[in-house]
Amino acid sequence: MPKMLFILAVCALLAACSDPESDAIRFALASSPVNLDPRYATDAVSERINRLLYARLVDFDDNARPVGSLATWKVLGPAHYRFRLGRQNRRFHDGSRLDAADVAATFSSILDPDSGSVHRGTLQKIDRIEIIDADTLDFHLHSADLLFPAYLSIGILPGEGIANGYSFHNHPVGSGPFRLLSWPTAGHLELQRIQDGQRLVFEQVRDPTMRILKLLRGEVDLLQNDLPPELLHYLHQREDILVTRIPGSNFSYLGFQMEDAETGRLDVRRAIALAIDRDAIIRHLFKGAARPASSLLPPEHWAGSVQLATLQPDPGRARALLQAAGYDREHPLRLGYKTSSDPFRIRIATILQDQLSRVGIEIEVQSYDWGTFYGDIKAGRFQMYSLAWVGVKSPDIFRYAFHSESIPPGGANRGRLADSEVDRLIALAMNATSMEQQAHWYVQLQNHLQYRLPYVPLWYEDQYFACRAGVYGYELTADGNYDALVSTHKRP
Repeated sequence: MPKMLFILAVCALLAACSDPESDAIRFALASSPVNLDPRYATDAVSERINRLLYARLVDFDDNARPVGSLATWKVLGPAHYRFRLGRQNRRFHDGSRLDAADVAATFSSILDPDSGSVHRGTLQKIDRIEIIDADTLDFHLHSADLLFPAYLSIGILPGEGIANGYSFHNHPVGSGPFRLLSWPTAGHLELQRIQDGQRLVFEQVRDPTMRILKLLRGEVDLLQNDLPPELLHYLHQREDILVTRIPGSNFSYLGFQMEDAETGRLDVRRAIALAIDRDAIIRHLFKGAARPASSLLPPEHWAGSVQLATLQPDPGRARALLQAAGYDREHPLRLGYKTSSDPFRIRIATILQDQLSRVGIEIEVQSYDWGTFYGDIKAGRFQMYSLAWVGVKSPDIFRYAFHSESIPPGGANRGRLADSEVDRLIALAMNATSMEQQAHWYVQLQNHLQYRLPYVPLWYEDQYFACRAGVYGYELTADGNYDALVSTHKRP
Protein backbone atom coordinates (compact mmCIF):
# COMPACT_ATOMS: atom_id res chain seq x y z
CA MET A 1 0.00 0.00 0.00
CA PRO A 2 1.39 3.44 -0.90
CA LYS A 3 2.56 5.38 2.15
CA MET A 4 0.00 8.17 1.69
CA LEU A 5 -2.91 5.73 1.55
CA PHE A 6 -1.57 3.82 4.55
CA ILE A 7 -1.55 7.02 6.59
CA LEU A 8 -5.12 7.73 5.52
CA ALA A 9 -6.23 4.24 6.50
CA VAL A 10 -4.69 4.55 9.97
CA CYS A 11 -6.20 7.96 10.55
CA ALA A 12 -9.60 6.73 9.43
CA LEU A 13 -9.58 4.30 12.37
CA LEU A 14 -9.21 7.26 14.69
CA ALA A 15 -11.86 9.36 13.02
CA ALA A 16 -14.67 8.45 15.39
CA CYS A 17 -12.92 9.91 18.43
CA SER A 18 -11.58 13.12 16.89
CA ASP A 19 -14.65 14.95 15.59
CA PRO A 20 -15.76 18.12 17.39
CA GLU A 21 -19.47 18.80 16.93
CA SER A 22 -20.41 21.77 14.80
CA ASP A 23 -23.60 23.06 13.27
CA ALA A 24 -21.70 24.79 10.48
CA ILE A 25 -21.21 23.28 7.03
CA ARG A 26 -17.43 23.15 6.68
CA PHE A 27 -15.91 23.32 3.19
CA ALA A 28 -12.20 22.58 2.74
CA LEU A 29 -10.41 24.54 0.01
CA ALA A 30 -6.98 24.08 -1.52
CA SER A 31 -6.55 27.86 -1.60
CA SER A 32 -8.23 30.86 -0.01
CA PRO A 33 -10.07 33.65 -1.83
CA VAL A 34 -7.80 36.55 -2.75
CA ASN A 35 -10.35 39.36 -3.16
CA LEU A 36 -13.99 39.57 -2.09
CA ASP A 37 -14.64 42.67 -4.18
CA PRO A 38 -16.05 41.31 -7.48
CA ARG A 39 -14.60 44.25 -9.41
CA TYR A 40 -11.08 43.03 -8.70
CA ALA A 41 -11.32 39.26 -8.18
CA THR A 42 -9.36 37.21 -10.73
CA ASP A 43 -8.82 33.83 -9.07
CA ALA A 44 -11.43 31.08 -9.37
CA VAL A 45 -12.00 30.68 -5.60
CA SER A 46 -12.71 34.39 -5.12
CA GLU A 47 -15.12 34.46 -8.05
CA ARG A 48 -16.97 31.38 -6.79
CA ILE A 49 -17.37 32.77 -3.27
CA ASN A 50 -18.32 36.20 -4.61
CA ARG A 51 -21.22 34.53 -6.42
CA LEU A 52 -22.55 33.61 -2.97
CA LEU A 53 -22.13 37.14 -1.60
CA TYR A 54 -23.26 39.30 -4.53
CA ALA A 55 -26.18 39.11 -6.94
CA ARG A 56 -25.61 39.80 -10.65
CA LEU A 57 -27.66 41.32 -13.43
CA VAL A 58 -26.98 38.36 -15.73
CA ASP A 59 -26.09 34.70 -15.32
CA PHE A 60 -25.79 31.73 -17.71
CA ASP A 61 -27.71 28.57 -18.58
CA ASP A 62 -26.22 25.11 -19.05
CA ASN A 63 -25.11 25.98 -22.59
CA ALA A 64 -23.48 29.26 -21.43
CA ARG A 65 -26.21 31.44 -22.93
CA PRO A 66 -26.80 34.61 -20.89
CA VAL A 67 -30.04 34.64 -18.89
CA GLY A 68 -31.58 37.17 -16.54
CA SER A 69 -30.68 37.07 -12.85
CA LEU A 70 -31.30 40.39 -11.08
CA ALA A 71 -32.74 41.80 -14.27
CA THR A 72 -34.25 41.06 -17.65
CA TRP A 73 -33.37 43.07 -20.73
CA LYS A 74 -34.64 44.32 -24.05
CA VAL A 75 -32.65 45.30 -27.11
CA LEU A 76 -33.90 48.77 -28.06
CA GLY A 77 -31.30 49.17 -30.80
CA PRO A 78 -28.08 47.54 -32.00
CA ALA A 79 -26.14 49.50 -29.38
CA HIS A 80 -28.90 50.17 -26.86
CA TYR A 81 -29.94 47.75 -24.08
CA ARG A 82 -32.58 48.33 -21.42
CA PHE A 83 -32.39 46.36 -18.16
CA ARG A 84 -35.27 46.14 -15.70
CA LEU A 85 -34.67 44.89 -12.16
CA GLY A 86 -36.97 42.19 -10.79
CA ARG A 87 -38.08 41.53 -7.22
CA GLN A 88 -35.46 39.00 -6.16
CA ASN A 89 -32.23 39.89 -4.29
CA ARG A 90 -33.15 43.56 -4.06
CA ARG A 91 -31.99 43.99 -0.44
CA PHE A 92 -28.31 44.47 0.42
CA HIS A 93 -26.97 42.79 3.54
CA ASP A 94 -26.82 46.19 5.31
CA GLY A 95 -30.58 46.57 4.84
CA SER A 96 -30.51 49.11 2.00
CA ARG A 97 -32.44 48.49 -1.20
CA LEU A 98 -30.63 47.67 -4.46
CA ASP A 99 -31.78 49.89 -7.29
CA ALA A 100 -30.67 51.08 -10.72
CA ALA A 101 -28.34 53.68 -9.22
CA ASP A 102 -26.34 50.91 -7.50
CA VAL A 103 -26.03 49.04 -10.79
CA ALA A 104 -24.87 52.17 -12.58
CA ALA A 105 -22.40 52.97 -9.79
CA THR A 106 -20.93 49.45 -9.91
CA PHE A 107 -20.22 49.50 -13.62
CA SER A 108 -19.17 53.14 -13.66
CA SER A 109 -16.56 52.37 -11.00
CA ILE A 110 -15.20 49.54 -13.13
CA LEU A 111 -14.98 51.85 -16.14
CA ASP A 112 -13.08 54.48 -14.16
CA PRO A 113 -9.54 54.54 -15.66
CA ASP A 114 -8.10 54.86 -12.15
CA SER A 115 -10.00 51.86 -10.78
CA GLY A 116 -7.58 49.15 -11.86
CA SER A 117 -10.46 46.73 -12.35
CA VAL A 118 -9.64 43.66 -14.43
CA HIS A 119 -13.08 43.94 -16.05
CA ARG A 120 -12.57 47.42 -17.47
CA GLY A 121 -11.32 46.15 -20.84
CA THR A 122 -14.39 43.96 -21.34
CA LEU A 123 -16.81 46.78 -20.51
CA GLN A 124 -15.22 49.53 -22.61
CA LYS A 125 -17.97 49.06 -25.19
CA ILE A 126 -20.18 51.06 -22.79
CA ASP A 127 -20.54 54.67 -23.91
CA ARG A 128 -22.86 55.80 -21.12
CA ILE A 129 -25.30 54.44 -18.55
CA GLU A 130 -28.70 56.13 -18.22
CA ILE A 131 -30.88 55.65 -15.13
CA ILE A 132 -34.55 55.66 -16.19
CA ASP A 133 -36.07 55.01 -12.75
CA ALA A 134 -35.29 53.02 -9.61
CA ASP A 135 -35.89 49.73 -11.43
CA THR A 136 -34.71 50.55 -14.94
CA LEU A 137 -31.50 51.63 -16.63
CA ASP A 138 -30.16 51.79 -20.18
CA PHE A 139 -26.73 50.89 -21.46
CA HIS A 140 -25.66 52.82 -24.56
CA LEU A 141 -22.72 51.23 -26.38
CA HIS A 142 -20.13 52.69 -28.71
CA SER A 143 -21.02 49.98 -31.21
CA ALA A 144 -23.27 46.95 -31.52
CA ASP A 145 -22.32 43.83 -29.55
CA LEU A 146 -24.59 40.78 -29.30
CA LEU A 147 -22.49 39.43 -26.45
CA PHE A 148 -22.96 42.51 -24.29
CA PRO A 149 -25.38 41.04 -21.69
CA ALA A 150 -22.83 38.31 -20.93
CA TYR A 151 -20.37 40.97 -19.77
CA LEU A 152 -22.72 42.02 -16.95
CA SER A 153 -22.24 38.93 -14.78
CA ILE A 154 -20.38 40.93 -12.13
CA GLY A 155 -21.69 41.28 -8.58
CA ILE A 156 -23.56 44.51 -7.80
CA LEU A 157 -22.33 46.69 -4.91
CA PRO A 158 -24.07 49.51 -3.00
CA GLY A 159 -23.45 52.81 -4.76
CA GLU A 160 -23.09 54.72 -1.49
CA GLY A 161 -20.26 52.42 -0.38
CA ILE A 162 -18.51 52.89 -3.73
CA ALA A 163 -18.76 56.67 -3.43
CA ASN A 164 -17.31 56.57 0.10
CA GLY A 165 -14.40 54.29 -0.81
CA TYR A 166 -15.72 51.42 1.30
CA SER A 167 -13.49 48.31 1.42
CA PHE A 168 -15.72 45.59 -0.01
CA HIS A 169 -12.78 43.21 -0.05
CA ASN A 170 -12.45 43.27 3.74
CA HIS A 171 -16.14 43.69 4.55
CA PRO A 172 -18.26 42.59 1.58
CA VAL A 173 -21.79 43.96 1.30
CA GLY A 174 -23.85 42.37 -1.44
CA SER A 175 -27.35 41.03 -1.97
CA GLY A 176 -26.44 37.40 -2.59
CA PRO A 177 -27.76 34.36 -0.69
CA PHE A 178 -24.93 34.55 1.89
CA ARG A 179 -23.49 37.34 4.01
CA LEU A 180 -20.10 37.61 5.69
CA LEU A 181 -19.92 36.68 9.37
CA SER A 182 -16.17 36.76 9.93
CA TRP A 183 -12.86 36.56 8.10
CA PRO A 184 -10.31 36.48 10.92
CA THR A 185 -7.49 35.00 8.85
CA ALA A 186 -6.77 34.41 5.18
CA GLY A 187 -7.43 30.70 5.64
CA HIS A 188 -10.76 30.91 7.47
CA LEU A 189 -13.92 32.51 6.09
CA GLU A 190 -17.34 32.22 7.71
CA LEU A 191 -20.60 33.08 5.91
CA GLN A 192 -24.25 32.87 6.89
CA ARG A 193 -27.09 31.83 4.61
CA ILE A 194 -29.74 34.53 4.53
CA GLN A 195 -32.79 32.28 4.17
CA ASP A 196 -32.26 30.13 7.26
CA GLY A 197 -29.19 31.35 9.15
CA GLN A 198 -27.10 28.28 8.28
CA ARG A 199 -23.41 28.95 8.89
CA LEU A 200 -20.86 28.03 6.23
CA VAL A 201 -17.13 27.87 6.95
CA PHE A 202 -14.49 27.83 4.20
CA GLU A 203 -11.20 26.49 5.54
CA GLN A 204 -7.95 26.54 3.58
CA VAL A 205 -6.13 23.21 3.69
CA ARG A 206 -3.42 23.31 1.05
CA ASP A 207 -2.17 19.74 1.36
CA PRO A 208 -4.57 17.29 -0.35
CA THR A 209 -3.73 14.45 2.04
CA MET A 210 -4.55 16.68 5.01
CA ARG A 211 -7.86 17.68 3.38
CA ILE A 212 -8.76 14.01 3.15
CA LEU A 213 -7.74 13.40 6.75
CA LYS A 214 -9.88 16.29 7.95
CA LEU A 215 -12.84 14.91 5.97
CA LEU A 216 -12.38 11.45 7.48
CA ARG A 217 -12.05 12.86 11.00
CA GLY A 218 -15.16 14.99 10.62
CA GLU A 219 -13.26 18.26 10.86
CA VAL A 220 -14.67 19.30 7.47
CA ASP A 221 -17.87 18.18 5.79
CA LEU A 222 -17.10 18.45 2.10
CA LEU A 223 -14.40 19.23 -0.40
CA GLN A 224 -14.32 19.81 -4.13
CA ASN A 225 -11.64 19.09 -6.75
CA ASP A 226 -7.87 19.57 -6.32
CA LEU A 227 -7.15 15.96 -5.33
CA PRO A 228 -4.64 13.55 -6.88
CA PRO A 229 -6.46 10.68 -8.64
CA GLU A 230 -5.23 8.07 -6.16
CA LEU A 231 -6.79 10.00 -3.26
CA LEU A 232 -10.04 10.40 -5.16
CA HIS A 233 -10.01 6.65 -5.85
CA TYR A 234 -9.42 6.01 -2.13
CA LEU A 235 -12.48 8.08 -1.20
CA HIS A 236 -14.57 6.14 -3.71
CA GLN A 237 -13.88 2.99 -1.66
CA ARG A 238 -15.17 4.44 1.60
CA GLU A 239 -18.74 3.73 2.61
CA ASP A 240 -18.91 6.76 4.91
CA ILE A 241 -17.98 9.22 2.15
CA LEU A 242 -20.15 10.16 -0.83
CA VAL A 243 -18.21 11.03 -4.01
CA THR A 244 -19.93 12.58 -7.02
CA ARG A 245 -18.34 13.34 -10.37
CA ILE A 246 -19.59 15.04 -13.57
CA PRO A 247 -17.92 16.14 -16.83
CA GLY A 248 -16.37 19.58 -16.45
CA SER A 249 -15.77 22.54 -18.73
CA ASN A 250 -12.51 23.95 -17.30
CA PHE A 251 -10.02 23.83 -20.15
CA SER A 252 -6.37 22.80 -19.85
CA TYR A 253 -3.96 23.65 -22.66
CA LEU A 254 -0.33 23.85 -23.69
CA GLY A 255 0.61 27.37 -24.72
CA PHE A 256 3.43 28.57 -27.00
CA GLN A 257 5.48 31.72 -27.33
CA MET A 258 4.80 32.63 -30.96
CA GLU A 259 7.74 35.06 -31.14
CA ASP A 260 10.24 32.38 -30.14
CA ALA A 261 12.65 31.04 -32.77
CA GLU A 262 11.57 27.42 -32.16
CA THR A 263 7.98 27.46 -30.88
CA GLY A 264 7.12 30.21 -33.34
CA ARG A 265 7.47 27.62 -36.14
CA LEU A 266 4.24 25.92 -37.18
CA ASP A 267 5.94 22.60 -37.99
CA VAL A 268 7.44 22.50 -34.49
CA ARG A 269 4.07 23.15 -32.85
CA ARG A 270 2.44 20.49 -35.00
CA ALA A 271 5.12 17.98 -34.09
CA ILE A 272 4.51 18.69 -30.41
CA ALA A 273 0.74 18.36 -30.83
CA LEU A 274 1.15 15.02 -32.64
CA ALA A 275 3.50 13.69 -29.95
CA ILE A 276 0.98 14.09 -27.11
CA ASP A 277 -1.21 11.12 -26.20
CA ARG A 278 -4.08 12.71 -24.26
CA ASP A 279 -6.02 9.49 -23.87
CA ALA A 280 -3.07 7.80 -22.20
CA ILE A 281 -2.61 10.70 -19.77
CA ILE A 282 -6.33 10.78 -18.95
CA ARG A 283 -6.43 7.02 -18.49
CA HIS A 284 -3.33 6.60 -16.34
CA LEU A 285 -2.88 9.92 -14.53
CA PHE A 286 -6.45 11.18 -14.22
CA LYS A 287 -7.92 7.68 -13.84
CA GLY A 288 -10.52 8.64 -16.43
CA ALA A 289 -11.57 11.84 -14.62
CA ALA A 290 -11.19 14.10 -17.69
CA ARG A 291 -12.09 14.15 -21.39
CA PRO A 292 -9.96 15.14 -24.38
CA ALA A 293 -10.40 18.72 -25.58
CA SER A 294 -10.39 20.01 -29.14
CA SER A 295 -10.93 23.70 -28.36
CA LEU A 296 -11.20 26.23 -25.55
CA LEU A 297 -15.00 25.97 -25.63
CA PRO A 298 -16.50 22.54 -24.94
CA PRO A 299 -18.77 21.14 -27.66
CA GLU A 300 -21.91 21.67 -25.55
CA HIS A 301 -21.28 25.44 -25.45
CA TRP A 302 -23.64 27.36 -27.72
CA ALA A 303 -20.62 28.55 -29.74
CA GLY A 304 -18.67 25.30 -29.44
CA SER A 305 -17.92 22.91 -32.28
CA VAL A 306 -19.27 19.36 -32.22
CA GLN A 307 -17.44 18.53 -35.47
CA LEU A 308 -13.95 19.64 -34.47
CA ALA A 309 -11.92 16.48 -33.98
CA THR A 310 -9.51 15.99 -31.11
CA LEU A 311 -5.90 15.88 -32.26
CA GLN A 312 -4.70 12.26 -32.32
CA PRO A 313 -1.14 11.17 -31.53
CA ASP A 314 1.03 10.35 -34.56
CA PRO A 315 4.67 9.96 -33.44
CA GLY A 316 5.85 8.98 -36.93
CA ARG A 317 4.51 12.14 -38.51
CA ALA A 318 5.87 14.17 -35.61
CA ARG A 319 9.39 12.81 -36.25
CA ALA A 320 9.04 13.53 -39.96
CA LEU A 321 8.04 17.15 -39.30
CA LEU A 322 11.01 17.62 -36.99
CA GLN A 323 13.39 16.08 -39.49
CA ALA A 324 12.10 18.34 -42.24
CA ALA A 325 12.63 21.29 -39.91
CA GLY A 326 16.28 20.34 -39.48
CA TYR A 327 16.20 18.49 -36.15
CA ASP A 328 17.62 15.00 -35.63
CA ARG A 329 19.50 12.95 -33.02
CA GLU A 330 22.65 15.00 -33.50
CA HIS A 331 20.71 18.26 -33.43
CA PRO A 332 17.67 17.63 -31.19
CA LEU A 333 14.99 20.22 -30.51
CA ARG A 334 15.43 21.49 -26.95
CA LEU A 335 12.64 23.49 -25.31
CA GLY A 336 11.77 24.88 -21.90
CA TYR A 337 8.40 24.07 -20.33
CA LYS A 338 7.15 26.19 -17.43
CA THR A 339 4.65 25.03 -14.85
CA SER A 340 3.71 25.65 -11.24
CA SER A 341 5.28 23.77 -8.34
CA ASP A 342 2.03 21.94 -7.63
CA PRO A 343 2.99 18.21 -7.44
CA PHE A 344 0.20 17.09 -9.74
CA ARG A 345 1.12 19.68 -12.40
CA ILE A 346 4.73 18.54 -12.20
CA ARG A 347 3.56 14.97 -12.80
CA ILE A 348 1.72 16.13 -15.91
CA ALA A 349 4.84 17.97 -17.06
CA THR A 350 6.96 14.85 -16.53
CA ILE A 351 4.61 12.72 -18.62
CA LEU A 352 4.56 15.30 -21.41
CA GLN A 353 8.34 15.40 -21.20
CA ASP A 354 8.48 11.63 -21.70
CA GLN A 355 6.00 11.63 -24.59
CA LEU A 356 7.86 14.39 -26.40
CA SER A 357 11.21 12.67 -25.87
CA ARG A 358 9.93 9.72 -27.87
CA VAL A 359 9.81 11.85 -31.02
CA GLY A 360 13.15 13.53 -30.36
CA ILE A 361 12.12 16.65 -28.42
CA GLU A 362 14.08 17.33 -25.24
CA ILE A 363 12.06 19.22 -22.65
CA GLU A 364 13.48 21.03 -19.63
CA VAL A 365 10.73 21.22 -16.99
CA GLN A 366 10.93 24.51 -15.06
CA SER A 367 8.64 24.62 -12.01
CA TYR A 368 8.07 27.69 -9.87
CA ASP A 369 5.83 28.88 -7.08
CA TRP A 370 2.51 30.12 -8.44
CA GLY A 371 3.32 33.83 -8.24
CA THR A 372 6.63 33.52 -10.08
CA PHE A 373 5.21 31.13 -12.65
CA TYR A 374 2.15 33.24 -13.44
CA GLY A 375 4.24 36.41 -13.54
CA ASP A 376 6.51 34.86 -16.16
CA ILE A 377 3.56 33.76 -18.26
CA LYS A 378 1.94 37.20 -18.20
CA ALA A 379 5.29 38.74 -19.15
CA GLY A 380 5.82 36.32 -22.05
CA ARG A 381 8.93 34.74 -20.49
CA PHE A 382 8.45 31.18 -21.75
CA GLN A 383 8.69 28.86 -24.72
CA MET A 384 5.95 26.50 -23.56
CA TYR A 385 3.69 26.46 -20.53
CA SER A 386 0.53 24.79 -19.31
CA LEU A 387 -2.46 26.51 -17.73
CA ALA A 388 -6.24 26.22 -17.60
CA TRP A 389 -9.13 28.56 -18.37
CA VAL A 390 -11.68 28.24 -15.58
CA GLY A 391 -15.33 29.22 -15.73
CA VAL A 392 -15.30 30.56 -19.30
CA LYS A 393 -18.79 31.46 -20.50
CA SER A 394 -18.51 34.10 -23.22
CA PRO A 395 -16.87 33.32 -26.59
CA ASP A 396 -15.40 36.80 -26.29
CA ILE A 397 -12.58 34.87 -24.63
CA PHE A 398 -11.18 34.38 -28.14
CA ARG A 399 -10.78 38.13 -28.61
CA TYR A 400 -9.22 38.45 -25.17
CA ALA A 401 -6.80 35.53 -25.65
CA PHE A 402 -5.94 35.55 -29.36
CA HIS A 403 -6.62 38.91 -31.04
CA SER A 404 -3.50 40.86 -32.00
CA GLU A 405 -4.80 43.86 -30.02
CA SER A 406 -4.91 41.65 -26.89
CA ILE A 407 -1.14 41.16 -26.72
CA PRO A 408 -0.25 42.27 -23.15
CA PRO A 409 -0.95 44.70 -21.69
CA GLY A 410 -3.99 44.88 -23.97
CA GLY A 411 -5.31 41.45 -22.98
CA ALA A 412 -4.34 37.83 -22.33
CA ASN A 413 -2.73 36.99 -25.69
CA ARG A 414 0.29 35.78 -23.74
CA GLY A 415 1.80 33.87 -26.62
CA ARG A 416 1.91 37.04 -28.78
CA LEU A 417 -0.14 35.57 -31.63
CA ALA A 418 -0.55 38.02 -34.50
CA ASP A 419 -2.74 36.39 -37.16
CA SER A 420 -4.81 38.44 -39.59
CA GLU A 421 -7.26 35.57 -40.18
CA VAL A 422 -7.87 35.23 -36.44
CA ASP A 423 -8.54 38.98 -36.23
CA ARG A 424 -10.86 38.81 -39.27
CA LEU A 425 -12.95 35.92 -37.91
CA ILE A 426 -13.24 37.58 -34.49
CA ALA A 427 -14.46 40.76 -36.18
CA LEU A 428 -17.03 38.82 -38.22
CA ALA A 429 -18.31 37.13 -35.06
CA MET A 430 -18.51 40.40 -33.15
CA ASN A 431 -20.38 42.10 -36.00
CA ALA A 432 -22.85 39.26 -36.52
CA THR A 433 -26.54 40.06 -36.26
CA SER A 434 -27.62 36.85 -34.52
CA MET A 435 -26.19 34.32 -32.10
CA GLU A 436 -26.52 31.70 -34.85
CA GLN A 437 -24.27 33.77 -37.11
CA GLN A 438 -21.87 34.31 -34.24
CA ALA A 439 -21.71 30.59 -33.54
CA HIS A 440 -20.87 29.96 -37.20
CA TRP A 441 -17.93 32.37 -37.18
CA TYR A 442 -16.67 31.15 -33.82
CA VAL A 443 -16.66 27.58 -35.13
CA GLN A 444 -14.63 28.75 -38.14
CA LEU A 445 -12.26 30.50 -35.75
CA GLN A 446 -11.79 27.36 -33.68
CA ASN A 447 -11.03 25.41 -36.86
CA HIS A 448 -8.39 27.96 -37.80
CA LEU A 449 -6.84 27.94 -34.33
CA GLN A 450 -6.51 24.18 -34.54
CA TYR A 451 -4.60 24.69 -37.80
CA ARG A 452 -2.32 27.47 -36.46
CA LEU A 453 -1.90 25.86 -33.02
CA PRO A 454 -1.02 28.87 -30.86
CA TYR A 455 -2.05 26.42 -28.16
CA VAL A 456 -2.57 22.67 -27.98
CA PRO A 457 -5.91 21.74 -26.39
CA LEU A 458 -5.38 19.05 -23.76
CA TRP A 459 -8.50 18.16 -21.74
CA TYR A 460 -11.48 19.26 -19.71
CA GLU A 461 -11.05 18.01 -16.17
CA ASP A 462 -14.08 16.48 -14.46
CA GLN A 463 -15.70 18.20 -11.52
CA TYR A 464 -16.08 16.16 -8.33
CA PHE A 465 -16.86 16.60 -4.69
CA ALA A 466 -16.75 14.39 -1.62
CA CYS A 467 -18.85 14.82 1.51
CA ARG A 468 -19.56 13.08 4.79
CA ALA A 469 -22.77 11.22 5.50
CA GLY A 470 -25.44 13.66 6.62
CA VAL A 471 -24.56 16.38 4.12
CA TYR A 472 -27.11 16.58 1.31
CA GLY A 473 -28.39 18.89 -1.41
CA TYR A 474 -25.05 19.81 -2.99
CA GLU A 475 -24.92 19.46 -6.76
CA LEU A 476 -21.94 20.01 -9.02
CA THR A 477 -21.79 22.40 -11.95
CA ALA A 478 -19.58 21.96 -15.00
CA ASP A 479 -17.57 25.09 -14.16
CA GLY A 480 -17.07 24.25 -10.48
CA ASN A 481 -19.15 27.04 -8.92
CA TYR A 482 -20.29 26.72 -5.30
CA ASP A 483 -23.85 27.89 -6.05
CA ALA A 484 -25.42 24.68 -4.73
CA LEU A 485 -24.42 25.67 -1.19
CA VAL A 486 -27.65 27.67 -1.25
CA SER A 487 -29.55 24.37 -0.98
CA THR A 488 -27.02 22.26 0.97
CA HIS A 489 -27.97 20.99 4.41
CA LYS A 490 -26.38 19.02 7.21
CA ARG A 491 -28.15 16.58 9.48
CA PRO A 492 -27.35 16.90 13.18
